Amino acid sequence: MKIAVVIPAYNEAAALPKALGDLPWALVQRVIVSDNGSTDGTREVAVAHGAEVVREDRRGYGWACWAGVNAVWHDCDVIVMLDAGGKEDASELPLLLNPILEDHADFVLGSRVRYAAAGALTRPQRLGNWLTTQIMARLYGVRVTDLAPFRAIRSTLLQKLDMQERTFGWPTEMIVKAARVGARIAEVDVHYRVRYAGKSKVSGTLKGSVKAGAVILRTAFKYARWQRHE
Repeated sequence: MKIAVVIPAYNEAAALPKALGDLPWALVQRVIVSDNGSTDGTREVAVAHGAEVVREDRRGYGWACWAGVNAVWHDCDVIVMLDAGGKEDASELPLLLNPILEDHADFVLGSRVRYAAAGALTRPQRLGNWLTTQIMARLYGVRVTDLAPFRAIRSTLLQKLDMQERTFGWPTEMIVKAARVGARIAEVDVHYRVRYAGKSKVSGTLKGSVKAGAVILRTAFKYARWQRHE
């Protein structure tokens, strides 16, 4: 299978070398850094470390994800999404790929809950994860422990989901819509570290955490009646 990695990034020049350096490059065919309007040299750092760069100036996590995905999904079999802050251990990519490569899953989430280092997941993040996953279990019948920014999905499945969220709701939308179309969703435990460098655009501030939490919860309810249109 042809594997592509998409890394949304906004002012992550300091952290990108870690995220890109941990990647097992021999397993992937394309690495896309989706630059969400950075002003700190993120593009130059990404290129220097061997990644392709797409630019998306409309600010929002979902916008950056969409731009990266749109650049690769017609040219690969599996898309891996990874944050730019170096908190995930990208060397664990095989853990996410194996259930897909062995045809046991269509979509794999890297759960941070079990192996998160002290301080890597804040209390609001843990609470928000727990609440959102409980809602998803009740509304969609999908039982996972984490919203998991580190994830792998078949490109054919992702194309079916008609992704609409352009901010923090993107990861939740992907999970609930995948459940709605009957996709095989698996979860594997991955390690999660304190941010390598820089500051989180979400959990780094109270305002960011509250705003993201509200969007995520809204998204969890929003697609309860969604159906794919052929």
